[in-house]
Amino acid sequence: MSVDPLSDALAVADARGVFSGGFTAGGRWAIRLRGRDKLKVNVLARGSCLLVAEGGARPVTLTEGDVVVSDGRRPYVLCSDPALTPTDPAEVAVDPDTGVGALGGGEEVLCLSGHIDLSRDGGDLLRRALPDLIHVRSGATEAPVLRWLTGQLMTEMRGGRAGSAFSCDHLAQLMFVQVLRACLNESAGLPPGWLRALADERLAPALRLMHADPARPWQLRELAEAAAMSRTTFAVRFRAAAGVPPLTYLQNWRMSLAARALREDSTPVAELARSVGYGSESAFSNAFKRTVGVAPRRYRDTVRG
Repeated sequence: MSVDPLSDALAVADARGVFSGGFTAGGRWAIRLRGRDKLKVNVLARGSCLLVAEGGARPVTLTEGDVVVSDGRRPYVLCSDPALTPTDPAEVAVDPDTGVGALGGGEEVLCLSGHIDLSRDGGDLLRRALPDLIHVRSGATEAPVLRWLTGQLMTEMRGGRAGSAFSCDHLAQLMFVQVLRACLNESAGLPPGWLRALADERLAPALRLMHADPARPWQLRELAEAAAMSRTTFAVRFRAAAGVPPLTYLQNWRMSLAARALREDSTPVAELARSVGYGSESAFSNAFKRTVGVAPRRYRDTVRG
């Protein structure tokens, strides 16, 4: 593995970004959106609007260049006025060439829509590390890169050139990376998890050690020394940030690596056990079943079936 936990987690979760279209809007309009089992992404490429999350939350103003990522589990409304009855996306006429629909009576607003598919992230590695709603404002450090990526995405969506679908998917991946980087800069709003731990400069060295050599039998003392803390201080700080003790985090990370290997290749379970730090197949199988809920061989058969 690398010494870049963010890249590691994206690879293990197999997060796939897809931009499927969007909508233009003007006048009085409202639309209800939901990502279901995916992270829902909206990029406000032009104009401004309001976002109203379910549950009586106060409306959030979005301006040109803002990016919003929702956990997909709760619907939310984008609108010109929260008092309007929102339209269901299925009722919006969409241009089959661009995937862009039209709302209201104008084109003052242009919103691009997509999602991050986490269906292969069986342990919810990414989802559990993110807040319910991420709002990257146009003035954020990552905003210039996000604006450039949005421009490229719009060009690909409108151009219809060969390879445009492939290009859009990869641009979406890069946009998601920028959103996660923005989260690292605003770590106070993150729930306990690996992303919040990575944002802590004192904890990051220990996190990188575990990612660089997950099979090594790391001791709490070694990890605390890497973070230049006492064992007690390190353990308390790590648990507060990551939500679990350091060695539990290490075991969970090993199981995430093992799950990916079981999905993607045919490495014998005994060999896989050694690669993630277990001396016997039975010890690994028991640990995997405790963490994932099923034995390794059954997991492999299920995901491949």
